[in-house]
Amino acid sequence: MAAKVEPGTTPPEQRTDRVRVSVWAADPITLVGVTETLVGSLDVFVTPDEQPSGVDVLVFATDRVTPAVVASMRRAAAATTAPAVLVTRELDHEHLMSVVECRVVAVLHRGAATEERLVGAVRSAASGGATLPPNLLGALLRQVQALQQEVLAPRGLNPAGLSTREIDVVRLMAEGWDTEEIASRLCYSERTVKNIIHTMTNRLEVRNRPQLVAYAVRAGLV
Repeated sequence: MAAKVEPGTTPPEQRTDRVRVSVWAADPITLVGVTETLVGSLDVFVTPDEQPSGVDVLVFATDRVTPAVVASMRRAAAATTAPAVLVTRELDHEHLMSVVECRVVAVLHRGAATEERLVGAVRSAASGGATLPPNLLGALLRQVQALQQEVLAPRGLNPAGLSTREIDVVRLMAEGWDTEEIASRLCYSERTVKNIIHTMTNRLEVRNRPQLVAYAVRAGLV
């Protein structure tokens, strides 16, 4: 028998505020378990696996994060720009940066991933939040610091992937200066400024100058 819907209320399946989730798991049993856990919540709508592009959050589930699992996560993450939640029993620090590259913003231990915690992590991810255990957060910060000191700094780059002169150019672009004005302000030739902009757009895979400025804004450079 169908549940009775009171007048003036919206059936759960028609609610527009539900978080759309796609689940990826390393094995069928885990897939069924995680999916059933999420389906029990009225705050979440689990989409078919073949429709990841329109989801709000990805959920990855595996007993142990291995290079093969990371490769599968990357393929799944490539189909969408949504953030991800990782449910696992074991995550070595060596794979931490890799899962972050898959836009994982929350990590839950599989044994403690109750419906309440999992749905809470999904809703937090959908709203831009993050949930990392303190030990993983500390390890991630140390890896980021090492990346900055050992890889980026020697090349004149910052964590956003831009050099000092690239930041100077993009900041002036954000202020509305054109190529000629930027060149004059920075004492570069117009050709140099155009080359700098072209290099940035190619490396960051953005289509035009407005998107480049938007990237800089999100990175906190403007």
